[in-house]
Amino acid sequence: MTAFTTASAWADTSSGTLPDDPLRPDEHCDLAIVGGGILGLCSGLHAARQGLAIRIVDAARIADRASGLNGGQVIAGFKYDPDWLIEHFGDKRGSALVSFGASTPDAVFGLIERERLDVPRQAKGWIQAAHSETALKAAEDRAAQWIARGVPAKILSADDVTQMTGAQGYLGGWLDPRGGAIQPFAYTRELARIAVAAGVRIAENTRISRLRRENSSWALTTADGKTLHAKSVIVATNAYADCLIPGLARTLLPLHSFQIATEPLPYEVLANILPGGQVVSDSRRIVTYYRRGPDNRMLLGGRGSMAEPTSPKAWAHLEHALKRLYPALNDVKIEKRWYGRVAVTLDYLPHVHEPERGLMIAAGCQGRGVGLMTALAPCLVDYLASRDPECIPLPITPIKPIPFHAFRNIGIGAAIAWYRLIDMLEC
Repeated sequence: MTAFTTASAWADTSSGTLPDDPLRPDEHCDLAIVGGGILGLCSGLHAARQGLAIRIVDAARIADRASGLNGGQVIAGFKYDPDWLIEHFGDKRGSALVSFGASTPDAVFGLIERERLDVPRQAKGWIQAAHSETALKAAEDRAAQWIARGVPAKILSADDVTQMTGAQGYLGGWLDPRGGAIQPFAYTRELARIAVAAGVRIAENTRISRLRRENSSWALTTADGKTLHAKSVIVATNAYADCLIPGLARTLLPLHSFQIATEPLPYEVLANILPGGQVVSDSRRIVTYYRRGPDNRMLLGGRGSMAEPTSPKAWAHLEHALKRLYPALNDVKIEKRWYGRVAVTLDYLPHVHEPERGLMIAAGCQGRGVGLMTALAPCLVDYLASRDPECIPLPITPIKPIPFHAFRNIGIGAAIAWYRLIDMLEC
């Protein structure tokens, strides 16, 4: 990654180092976890506190990828509304999914409080702002479904959205008080810290190149020939899935989420921008999400190109969106630009797989990974221990590669560029 791509607004606000614990040539553990992001760390923490010997192996440094680079928004639920989930999955499974989705913000904020994690957060709610009449109707219906289930959500008028966000151009939306945001780099590093304190051993910058079954256990081999033997394995690589699990990478569409951060803004400029501390995602074809960040910066993100960025121009669409939403920021300097990878599935639901007994995989967060992966991690560990499918709210499905995967990636890249152009022309 070149210098400009690593300048996130997060890393320089966190301190502390983790003791890297390299793999030895031949090790044994109860549970091996491939991937040290939110899912892997929360799984390791939960399992270690049940008395298991845990090894987490990450191909990079902890928090250097999506878990530490994302926008930090904590959003309840899935992409689909409660009524759809129940209609699609039936009363039992659908209701379980609704309850699980509703619990994800509490999983994050509750964990931070219980463990006294040093993680900046703002649990002031999430606003979904509607830019069209169709989107407004969908937002009102979504809010009504949650209100019917006891959530004190609020349907917002155009004036409400303007007053709460300071942004221009929305017709209304809804406020979900359960949502909010965390500082993702700090969250991921703090998860690693308490996992290590619980006995989890973490090896950074170590890529597993081969995974094979050995009688009743698993053997995970690195490129330099070291082998880790484990009774069970959780693969928590998500959008960074490679060929370790045959076909897994081709079940996911890895997209880049780009973000920008302004220079620190004076109080008189920030006074009318999200004064209540909420975070926002909108309803555009290419979703724009934003919040106030550290050091009084304004942060804004959205889908970027499918290719790795080669210059700051790759973030131009976000600078345009910022100026459209907040004309007063027209001359503000953009000091930080960065990106990370997210995984999207064709059905817009997270996928859980168990291709062989004792090998668990979860992937596909559709941009809601902070809450989903925090809440899902203990479920995977409990399932491995009990073999009770009721432990996992999502169905366990076979790995099914997307047909013509490479061509779909090309098509999605073209669609993103086209929709981004339309959004810019509509402004």
